[in-house]
Amino acid sequence: MRSGIPLPSTAKKQTNRISLAGPAIRNPYPAPPSTNPRNTMLRSQNTSSLLSSSSKQVYGKTPSNNNRRISLWAGGSGTTPLPGGSQSQKDPRPIRERPFQSKERSDILNFCHDLGLDISMAQLLNIQSKDYRIIFEFLVELLDPCYPIDTTEKFEEIFIPALKSLGYPYAHSIDNKWLASVGSPHTWPHLLGVLHWLVEMCKMKEHYSGSGHPTLQDPDNVLEEFQDPFDRRTLAFDYYSKCYALWLDHIDEFEEPNEQLEDRYAKKNQRVQKDVEIKNQQLDEAKIECDILTTSAAPVILLKEENETRVRDAEKMQIVLKQWESRRKKLSVAIATEKTELAKKEEYLAVLRSEQEQLDSVVKEQNLSPEEATRMTTEYEMLSRNIEDLKQKIADTEQTVMSLEVSLTNRISGTEETLHIYNVALSTLGLLPPLPPPHNDIDLTLELNTASSDHSQLLSGLDIRKVIKPTLNSIAESKRSTRAEVENERIRVDNEIEQLTLECDTGEDEISQLEKQVAAVNEQAIDLHNAAQRDALASSATARHLEQMVANARTAAIANGMGAKSRLHQLQFDYREQVERVNRLKDETVRAIIKNSSDIAEFRGEVTKRLRELRECAEME
Repeated sequence: MRSGIPLPSTAKKQTNRISLAGPAIRNPYPAPPSTNPRNTMLRSQNTSSLLSSSSKQVYGKTPSNNNRRISLWAGGSGTTPLPGGSQSQKDPRPIRERPFQSKERSDILNFCHDLGLDISMAQLLNIQSKDYRIIFEFLVELLDPCYPIDTTEKFEEIFIPALKSLGYPYAHSIDNKWLASVGSPHTWPHLLGVLHWLVEMCKMKEHYSGSGHPTLQDPDNVLEEFQDPFDRRTLAFDYYSKCYALWLDHIDEFEEPNEQLEDRYAKKNQRVQKDVEIKNQQLDEAKIECDILTTSAAPVILLKEENETRVRDAEKMQIVLKQWESRRKKLSVAIATEKTELAKKEEYLAVLRSEQEQLDSVVKEQNLSPEEATRMTTEYEMLSRNIEDLKQKIADTEQTVMSLEVSLTNRISGTEETLHIYNVALSTLGLLPPLPPPHNDIDLTLELNTASSDHSQLLSGLDIRKVIKPTLNSIAESKRSTRAEVENERIRVDNEIEQLTLECDTGEDEISQLEKQVAAVNEQAIDLHNAAQRDALASSATARHLEQMVANARTAAIANGMGAKSRLHQLQFDYREQVERVNRLKDETVRAIIKNSSDIAEFRGEVTKRLRELRECAEME
């Protein structure tokens, strides 16, 4: 890769390339590195992209190494004033007012103190030329580190050019003679305004350099995903700068800058490529979903099927609800019966307690002897122990009864669940009443009657052993026989279908043979027709030739006399024979065509008849 920068006409035959960055005196005193964030320097303020490259120290100096290519371009001297401001513009600031001057001095003093320049307010109030030059050179160097300031020259020689180079809009109103007496009343307001303007420009530059604006052309501030045209210009300028530096070092292959630029744009396009891949994946998924929706049944059909299923489930649920309702009524009756029994037991217990109280009062009223009292005490203790034993037995009996009730409840629940499964199975198998004959009077449903004390009446319904089980066996036997018949019928139909398939294959073979014969007959007919046409053409040619000969003979007979009549008669006889032969060949050709056509029509009718019979046979099956 070669640079597209044109070379001067005088340097075409030289081996050393010429830099376009500026002369060697562009930056004789480079600014020392500073850790203060205010000293962050921008690129050159030249509007040209080629002149802006001169703001870098490595490109502006004349290299001491003789192997490096040198720059002979005199452009970019750094004296181009900034735009904005007319040369005849008058300073509108109130520079002669004391409050404004105090504000200017305070701004200058604070700014210089922040940057480490040791000045005081007394120095600003009683300014000297050397102090003014120190402050001026400090601000100019801070504003444009690449501006060449020669400390050996007089201050009057560099003051006005520096202001014009930096774009001071009121440089035309300043006289170099004022620098001899800086602190005089008629010169100090203007010179103080110069320093204040430089301070404001430095603050503006600091704010601008810290803003991260794309026009700074700092590659480090460019995001990985950028869209601003200034970001593209920044990367382009960085690329050109690196390539130009390599070119000055006699390196014509810019591999590293190319790789860096390609990597940067690859990072920029990475998220877009990922988004494109995700969108493509979503598109593929949407296409698959669309294909599934297109090939699958319509949602209305699925909804109709689901509606029918829900209707059947609703009917089954109504049946189940009726069964549970009947069960609830039975349980309510059983609970009422138990409550009645409990009330009777409580009344009986109250009667027994009243009798015991009466007996206790009777015993107290009687006057018994010690022996009788002892005997009665012994009997009482024995009866108490018997009562305790009986209470223990009653408690054990109640505990046994409770466990039996729990077991009974569990068994009732299991039985009810089993009956529910049985009834659901009947509903699923379609065995709910009415059943098909001869069982149309039988109800196979069962319900549990827990209120009945007779075990034979626990299940309300027909007898399981005598009616339900034989009926289910009969239905199962009939279903098995029906299934066997259906299976036999399916096998028979499959055999018939296979036979019909074989017959169809045989018919197709016969049809193909007949089609071949028809094609052969058609070819023969075409050959006969062609032969007849050839014979007719030959006969026509012969007839024309004979007619020509007859005409010639007639002319010769007229010319030669009546001696040629016999020859004329002979020629006429040959002509009639040829005409009869042509007519005979035409008749034979027509008869052959008619015969072949009738054979084809008969063959077509036979094939149509056979196909119709085959279709009727298939429809009957």
